[in-house]
Amino acid sequence: MTTPKVELKPCFLTPRRLQPEFPLFVYLPGMDGTGQLLRSQTAGLEVGFDVRCLAIPREDFTSWDVLANNVLDLIHAELEKSSQRSVYLCGESFGGCLAQKVAIKAPQLFKRIVLINSASAFNLRPLLSLSSQLTYFVPSNLYDIGALGLMPFLASLSRISKSDRHELLKTMRSVPPQTVLWRISLLREFHVDDVQLRRLTQPVLVIAGANDRLLPSLDEARRLVNIFPNSKMVVLPESGHACLLETDTNLYEIMKANNFLESLAQIANELEVRS
Repeated sequence: MTTPKVELKPCFLTPRRLQPEFPLFVYLPGMDGTGQLLRSQTAGLEVGFDVRCLAIPREDFTSWDVLANNVLDLIHAELEKSSQRSVYLCGESFGGCLAQKVAIKAPQLFKRIVLINSASAFNLRPLLSLSSQLTYFVPSNLYDIGALGLMPFLASLSRISKSDRHELLKTMRSVPPQTVLWRISLLREFHVDDVQLRRLTQPVLVIAGANDRLLPSLDEARRLVNIFPNSKMVVLPESGHACLLETDTNLYEIMKANNFLESLAQIANELEVRS
């Protein structure tokens, strides 16, 4: 008798402290898909949010459409437990692309949207797109070396603590070559119609690291703020691609400084109106 294969699907990582009275903050991770690299930001975000991080299984080889539907299913499951609260959607790098796909499927679901160094910039750098196709010819036993070589492009290492640098490298090496190749192929084919993005009228905060050596995030941020009708761009002048790992980056404070948080009075008023 054969054991049936269990189908692994994306899930939410939940913090130890659940705060259903706070707005739901949904974080969609970068290419690693683990959700683990948000840990340095979690304590700050928990000041005002009930935080969830998406984790995508390494064996997940589904399309953008399926991934987006899975995220929406997870969000609706959370809202069944506590429906009368607003939802903030945050996507970083690969997750920035996924956030756009999710948002256009449910434009009324999200109170605010945050995009950080969105990998929708991937095709703005033709050489990167072309070179990514060469990864199909790299032997799998060289991927560990490749991950180490990619580190200076992925992050401003001098701005990240030693422990977080180790965690970043460990996380990169945990993703199998075939998964990396699949997610790169998703980035190559990523497309969202500008018309669909213009229908997203909620506030959108577009964050870009000016020192991003991996993607032209600053150019992409400018492009996106010209599309979203109610958006604001924040430039982190010294930051690299993996800016949320940097010791001087505090996502909650960035949102607060840019008037991107609802006040407690607003939240209370919204709950009263809904009830």
